[in-house]
Amino acid sequence: MYHKIIVIGGYGKVGGVICDELRKRYPYRVYAAGRSLEKAERFSRAMNGEVLPLEVDVDGGVPENWPDGVSVVIMCLDVRNISFIAQCLEKGIHYIDVTADYSVMERIQRLPSHSATTVLSVGLAPGITNMLVKRGVQQLDQADAADIFLLLGLGEKHGRKAVEWTVDNFNAEFAVIDKGQQVEFSGFSDGLQTEFNRDIGRRSAYRFNFSDQHILPGTLHIPTVSTRLCFDSRFVTWLLAASARLRITRLLLKPGIRNKVVDSILNTNWGKEIYAVKVEVSGQKDGRNVRYHGVISGDKEFHMTGQVAAYVARCLYEEKYPRGVFHIEELFQPDELFASLSHHFTLEERIGYK
Repeated sequence: MYHKIIVIGGYGKVGGVICDELRKRYPYRVYAAGRSLEKAERFSRAMNGEVLPLEVDVDGGVPENWPDGVSVVIMCLDVRNISFIAQCLEKGIHYIDVTADYSVMERIQRLPSHSATTVLSVGLAPGITNMLVKRGVQQLDQADAADIFLLLGLGEKHGRKAVEWTVDNFNAEFAVIDKGQQVEFSGFSDGLQTEFNRDIGRRSAYRFNFSDQHILPGTLHIPTVSTRLCFDSRFVTWLLAASARLRITRLLLKPGIRNKVVDSILNTNWGKEIYAVKVEVSGQKDGRNVRYHGVISGDKEFHMTGQVAAYVARCLYEEKYPRGVFHIEELFQPDELFASLSHHFTLEERIGYK
């Protein structure tokens, strides 16, 4: 009996990419699962039946109609009740989560995982960001600081939950590690300029509560890590930074205004379907102060997130990894991941002396 892969939210944008990619290697062994059996069946037909439909409500735990021989579960939904995840791990099922919410990651990390492998920080940010920082660390003898810059295109259509998470974090207060100490910041504050690449040029980006900056000081032992965000529209980026400085973004705490802003983002094309990740890792090499610059850019952030998740799923499905809960940079090597996905993005990198 062949082992099976279940993608929760498999008929959504990210889940659809994962299912489509995995069915090429494992036809009829991949399930697109979610609350709507109708949507799952429609997606299955679009995949020529090579992806199977499955009705699953994760709030109700692992269902009785769960297929035999499930090897890997990939979660593409934002889950607050992690009992479903705990049941998967108890059954020895490997688990992959594409969430960007650090509060959820913290809870998953506390689950006992003695008989399965769990991989977190899978996607673009976190995910590609973590691996690009690791690549920079590997180029140096000593890493002292990592600055992560993320540019997102406003022309890409995201799911409502993803947009709500982003809007809610415009007002987030969060702590990051700076020289080994916790320092408090708020969303869209403390701007910093960086040069992405020739096409995008120089941009100002602002502090944002992405999980990679909370994770990497522990996993890669870097004393200072920061993540900043900007959009392909310079005007929208400036407007958000100005609104945060004037505390206008606090109006988003009112449910009515927040929902109207989310609806506006979902229904309006503000820019292009592009993304770019820029990483600067500062430290020492051969006794000199140096800085690694790495830039990954491409189209459709959701597609890259799905490709990263499919890569991790193939690895867990075909190879043996240590049991426990890990972030992507703890189990995988940047060279191997980037080589596998190289036809999906452009990578530019250099090391300069400071």
